[in-house]
Parts: sequence; C-alpha cells; structure tokens
Amino acid sequence: MSNEFTRDWFDDGRDPAQDDPVRAARHGMKPALPRRFYETVSVGEVEGRFAVLLDGRPARTKRKLVLSGPNAAIAGILAAEWAAQATEINPATMPATRIAHAALDHVADAMENVRADILKYAASDLVCYRAGDPVRLVERQAQHWDPVLAHIRARYGAGFLLSEGITFVDQPAESLARLAPRLDAVTDPIALAALHVLTTISGSALVAISVADGVLDADQGFDAGECDADYEASVWGIDEEAAERRALRLADFRAATALLRQTGG
Repeated sequence: MSNEFTRDWFDDGRDPAQDDPVRAARHGMKPALPRRFYETVSVGEVEGRFAVLLDGRPARTKRKLVLSGPNAAIAGILAAEWAAQATEINPATMPATRIAHAALDHVADAMENVRADILKYAASDLVCYRAGDPVRLVERQAQHWDPVLAHIRARYGAGFLLSEGITFVDQPAESLARLAPRLDAVTDPIALAALHVLTTISGSALVAISVADGVLDADQGFDAGECDADYEASVWGIDEEAAERRALRLADFRAATALLRQTGG
C-alpha cells in the first residue's frame, strides 16, 4: 500500500471526528476515489500483533507502521472494511480503519496528551449545560443526560455541577481527578483513539466513559450527544446534507464503540 495512497485518502491518520464541515466538503469534492488494488483480504500475525493483509502483505499506515490491532477481533473489524470495498476504495465507509490510522501514527506517541484532552472535555461537559425551556427540550436533555451523570457519580464518586444556558461553571477539581484513573486504565492506542472519537463526536467525556463502561450502547451514546440537534430537527426539520453528516458521525461513533469493546477499553 503506497505512502501516497494513505496520505491522500486517510487524512494523515488524524482523528476523523476533528474534520469540520468545510474540510469534509472539500474531501467530498475529490475528483475520483482510488481503485481497489488488491484481491484478497485476510488477518495474520505480524510483529506480535494481528494485522490486515492485502494479498498476503501487511497493510501499512502513512508512517509505514503495520495496520494492526492487539487481537484478532480488532484486526477482523479492520479487515472487514477493506473486504467490503468494491471497485473503488472509499475511506468514508472505513471509520474503524481511519481510527486505527490515527491511533498507530499519532495517539501511540501522545497518550498522555490525548487523555488530557478527554479530561478537558469533562471540565466543560455537554451534559452539564441545560436549557431552561422549552419543556420538551428540558425533558429530552434530562432523559439522555441524567443517567450519564448518575453513573459517573455512582461509579467514580464524581459529582458535576449543572448550568442553565451557556454560562460556564467550574467543575470540582476533585471530580475531574476521580476520572483520571479511568483514562489511565486505557493503555491501548486504538482504545484511547476510539474513546477520543466518542468524546469529540458527542462533545462529552462523560458520555464517552459511560459508553466505554457499557452503561450506554453506541446508539444511546450518540443520541445523547445529538440531543440538542435532534430537538432542533424535530422542530424545524433536517435537510439532506445535514442528514448525511449525521449518518457519517453515527457510523464513526459505532465503529469507535466496536473497537473500544474489543480492546476492553
């Protein structure tokens, strides 16, 4: 797999959740997708890990690292995405592969920075900022977000303060500190990259941790993050472009959850 291919079509291994709509639109305007250049896809042990093999050769990242996971289940998720490509390779349909690229090329060398970024989200977490009205939105937020706060309080002894509107509220330093060991326990780069994707897509470290803990499934976690947007859509409707962006975010969220589950993160 050529270095040019991975650079041009897998976003230099960056976290896919960080693409803004303008950048995403530019990517969608690429003149042509690369053609599938391999016949077979399999999984095999390479350098002590489980790698994606294209025609028997290891797929590689931009940094020429073997595209691999810590176990056969992770490699199987990645391989399934490569096998599903038809005559062209469309990275938009390969969220797990994109996350793995980010993990291997970037997150592995910056684990503490990624943990710190997740904790930064908790300091201004989505679920702590509530609407005062209308009643339907207030109730919707409580339905999606109260169970998250209850879980974080019960499991980690971390209480978080609520604010009405967008007025910033300083969260207790002790509560943030109580979450740090949970993040420290995520030692695999793919798992940490996946947790970061859940955090950035939802806008909530507390939602991401709740998904990682198995309290929420992927769709529940995603719906929690989309709570306000879904309310607006229920009032004003949603256009085709917005619906497509939502579907792509959901695919990324589901892929990140699947990777996290298989790494034990």
